[in-house]
Amino acid sequence: MKRPLLLSLAALVLVACSKPEPTPAEPSAQPPAAAESTTPAAAPAPAPAPAPAQGPSFDCNQARSDAETQVCNDAELSALDRRLAELYKAAQTSPDELDIAAEQRGWVKGRDACWQAVDARRCLVEAYQTRIVELQIANTPGPAPATVNFVCEGSDKPLAVTFYNEIEPNAAVIRLGKDQAITFLAPAASGARYTREGVEFWEHQGEVTLAFYGTRLSCRKPA
Repeated sequence: MKRPLLLSLAALVLVACSKPEPTPAEPSAQPPAAAESTTPAAAPAPAPAPAPAQGPSFDCNQARSDAETQVCNDAELSALDRRLAELYKAAQTSPDELDIAAEQRGWVKGRDACWQAVDARRCLVEAYQTRIVELQIANTPGPAPATVNFVCEGSDKPLAVTFYNEIEPNAAVIRLGKDQAITFLAPAASGARYTREGVEFWEHQGEVTLAFYGTRLSCRKPA
């Protein structure tokens, strides 16, 4: 299991929400095990809204932060919290239980700092989605999916993307040089588009446009 990857990706949640600066990742980190597709997924159909009567995994009468209060008052955030709680409980049975618990405590601190973000709700949604993706990548058995490499005009930084199309939410881990970000499949008129605050990866017929924390690039697969 690649614990440095998860810690570096979790740190990106707060950084991406508060200012457009990338967080360096461990140079040797590779995506942990998960047998997925090596191509972008089709844009997802709109999901039905979660039942408003269902709350989060914690007791809202004992909410300990503004973030938890907001989760209690938001059906989508409550559903994400329940999903994360399920994945975290399952991950606690692994040999790396102590590392996972430490990561979770760090994630909670990052989530609770979303009040500093310009768009606090988006920060919370992406914080939950990021942690949900991290836990699935780290704890899904089987080989990791192949990484797709791209060449970008005017940049000497390699662009490498790993697509995780069999998990929910569909995600792509994007690495530009030593920086990386978890992005999520988003609706697109054509092609495949993955986004998070400060990052947009859009591929159409092998051509890619990338916005990465202030850097804009045109990329393509090597000939």
